[in-house]
Amino acid sequence: MLPTISRFDPPQGGFNFENCIRNKTLEAETSTLGLKPPKARKTGTTIAGIIYKDGVILGADRRATDDMVVADKNCAKIHYITDNIYCCGAGVAADAEYVTQLLSSNLTLHAMSTGREVRVCTANRMLKQQLYRYQGHVGASIIIGGVDLRGPHLYSVFPHGSTDTIPYTALGSGASAAIAVLEDRFKPNMDLEEGKQLVTESITAGIMGDLGSGSGVDLCVITRGGAKVLRGHTQTETKGKRLASYRYPLGTTAVLDEHITRFEMVEETVQIMETE
Repeated sequence: MLPTISRFDPPQGGFNFENCIRNKTLEAETSTLGLKPPKARKTGTTIAGIIYKDGVILGADRRATDDMVVADKNCAKIHYITDNIYCCGAGVAADAEYVTQLLSSNLTLHAMSTGREVRVCTANRMLKQQLYRYQGHVGASIIIGGVDLRGPHLYSVFPHGSTDTIPYTALGSGASAAIAVLEDRFKPNMDLEEGKQLVTESITAGIMGDLGSGSGVDLCVITRGGAKVLRGHTQTETKGKRLASYRYPLGTTAVLDEHITRFEMVEETVQIMETE
């Protein structure tokens, strides 16, 4: 028996998932008629991160899509959490944006109440508990990277709340191509330039193998001294240049037939509508 909802119920705080109950009801009713319910729209993103010698490097592409339409060619997918923690978001752009903003706010309050720097594992625990609470209905896949008193840390958090702790990772629709590059070339204790090149090439591989990713690569380098976001680090696609003129002179195309029709002017009357 499916739960029912009423429009007379008082509104509750936080996320509202009344449509999930509606969708389950529609799916149950349409399946008896032999109909298929509509599928969720596919989203596209490629994000990746590695741990190098002095900290963490995060990378992301810059394309935001709406089904098969490119909605934004310069989308920022690397989000600020605290001064020593940043994250990349894949999946539904709005979910990733507001989940990370809420996480940043909660961690700031946590740092003020404890009087200590926030640890990366604390950010991971808060985020995974929040996503698990909504059972995957918040469609955000997050890579968290940061440096605290125990060194650099990298976590991948999935929409249902499960997490991985690994030295390199990639998420999103272009993750298969990105993780292939990381698995082939990653090695411990990489220097900064080598790590930036590896993350850039892994994101570029995801862009070239996925229609939902594109526009270029953004990077974020996090060390014990702070973080630096490299916006527009590379540009993978550029607008083509017009190589010739497409204006043709008169007479280029022969006129085979010409017919002139004359129209007579008809008297026009205007009737004013009474408004009083």
